[in-house]
Amino acid sequence: MENRRNPRVNNPRYDQKRNDQPKRSPDEFVFGIQSVTETLKSGKDIDRLYLLKDGSFPEIQKLAFERKVTIQRVPPERLDRITRKNHQGAICFISAIQYVKLSNVIANVYEQGKVPLFLLLDRITDVRNFGAIARTAECAGVQGIVIPARGAALINADAMKTSSGALNHVSISREVNLEETIKYLKDSGLKVIACTEKTDNYLYEVDMSGPTAIIMGSEEDGISDDLLRLADHHARIPLVGQVESLNVSVATGVVLYEAVRQRIFSEGA
Repeated sequence: MENRRNPRVNNPRYDQKRNDQPKRSPDEFVFGIQSVTETLKSGKDIDRLYLLKDGSFPEIQKLAFERKVTIQRVPPERLDRITRKNHQGAICFISAIQYVKLSNVIANVYEQGKVPLFLLLDRITDVRNFGAIARTAECAGVQGIVIPARGAALINADAMKTSSGALNHVSISREVNLEETIKYLKDSGLKVIACTEKTDNYLYEVDMSGPTAIIMGSEEDGISDDLLRLADHHARIPLVGQVESLNVSVATGVVLYEAVRQRIFSEGA
């Protein structure tokens, strides 16, 4: 929706480059039925699990279900692009970090007497953008970043490098259902704010000095409608130049540091 009040204020759409097949080093994934099975049994965090579309993998499927690992059924060409070795129709990518249960992160923040500031990323898929977001989030005092179990950037060596180590210091939670996650955040006392162009309310009009969770959406279609409906407030970033978009990591920085500004002045009041 265009801003009718001021034609020079454009919609803050976020320009993220998609990268569905990032380059990977051999130690970031394992392949073969036995290797994938043992990796699932080991308890390591799995970022992606690809299985041949028409293949039968009963033990892998059972272990994935028990561990709540999302299975993606793909054609053989997709697997061959990852490795030309004998993958037997099964490849899994190992996460570079250990995911943390969201309820534990929230409880820990409250126990420390801190004001929660969380970031929820709806389908941010570019690895370098994700790393840059994590770096800014850590600097801004974000205690937890929530990503979906499917449709999120892979946390690999590129993400770690781009984050400048920040991914080692901010908790990352991976949730299957972001709608239920938002409801849980609200039940936990957090105000949920969606950063979207589908509103006339500017970012600076929303109070983020209290417990807050901020949603940032994908560049192709922004925050999904289901998540928008659940948010307590919608807020937009004003743009007054000729370019009509901000990179998602830059947009996230603008929003987070408005929260930081409000909290600093709130503490000093």
